[in-house]
Order: sequence, then C-alpha cells, then structure tokens
Amino acid sequence: MAARGKMVLGCILGVLICGSNLFTVSQGVWLNLPPTGTKCVSEEIHNNVVVLSDYVVVSDDHSHIPTISVKVTSPYGNTLHQTENVTHGQFAFTTHEAGNYLACFWVDGHVQGDVSVNIDWKTGIAAKDWDSVARKEKIEGVELELRKLEGAVEAIHENLLYLKTREAEMRSVSETTNTRIALFSVMSLGVCIAVSALQVWHLKHYFQKKKLI
Repeated sequence: MAARGKMVLGCILGVLICGSNLFTVSQGVWLNLPPTGTKCVSEEIHNNVVVLSDYVVVSDDHSHIPTISVKVTSPYGNTLHQTENVTHGQFAFTTHEAGNYLACFWVDGHVQGDVSVNIDWKTGIAAKDWDSVARKEKIEGVELELRKLEGAVEAIHENLLYLKTREAEMRSVSETTNTRIALFSVMSLGVCIAVSALQVWHLKHYFQKKKLI
C-alpha cells in the first residue's frame, strides 16, 4: 500500500513538473532580413504582461558580422525600444495596452545577401526569472516547480478572462453591426417603395395628360 502511494505521488509530481515546463517554453523566431527593407514580428498581448526578448545576428563570416537596427512599438504606436548598429541586444517591458506589439528589424548599411536574426521572445510566465524567485524565497525542487505551475495557472486564468472580454467586445460589435444592417435594409426598402410609388404617380399623371386613360 505504501509503495502504491509513493508511485501515485511520483506520478503526480511528474505531471506537475511536465506541466510547468510546458508553460515556460519561449517562442524562438528566425528572421532573414533582406539587404533593403524591414521585417517585423508581432504578437497580440493583453494588458499588464511582462515581455522579455533577446535577439542576435547569426553570420557564417565571424570576421564581419553585419549590424541591424531594431524598433519595438505598442498598439498605439508608442516606441518601447529602439537601437541602431547592434549585433545583439535585449528589450523588456510590461504592457500597458492590449493589442498587437510590433518588433521591426532592418539591416544597417549595404550587405550582400540576407542577414539572419534569431529572436527569443518570452511573455508572461515564461519571462519570469525563477532563479531569482528561488533565491529570494529560499525554495527549490518540488516547491519551486509548484510555484511555476501556480504561475502558469494564473496566466491561463488571466488569458481566459482576456478572451472572455474580447468575446464580449466582438459580440457587442457584431450586434451593433447587425442592427445597423437591419436599419439600412428597412431604409432601403422604404426608399424603393417611395420611388416605385413616385414612378406610378408620374406615369399615371403623364397618361392622363396625354388623355390615354
């Protein structure tokens, strides 16, 4: 019986650890920048979310690594990060606006061929420094994994609330649009009836004037 209890406990801990690891995966993005022009990546993020990203230029020619410029903007166009002539860097911020956050990259100067950039984009629970949390609160092992899982559950809950809010907004917009379409249809029908009645009256008046009826 005790062995069975230990086995069940081990399975539960394994599931918790695996679940925690699933929610701390960051998004790795590769961009091939053309010699001229700009390429951007974006992500829709809701309010009050921590965003952390590292980027680095990857080149086969280690003697000459091309430099790039980076600009990160919020949904309302506010500049959150901007730098020029770099081969690597990092930006971090906490969102204050819900919507699409845009990170744009372009090559400085003139280069031959495309330039590869690796971007490690982390948001929410994945951007949290768990090593610092463990040192500050003096926790480790299973307790730390449980804290990670707790953070992941909170993040899921916040995402569900955000999706619920967006759904309500979309429903409101849809209902408003349907109401306007119905009103426009009634107005169009009324105009058609009025024009038809005017045509009948005009034709009747014309035929009477010509003494055809």
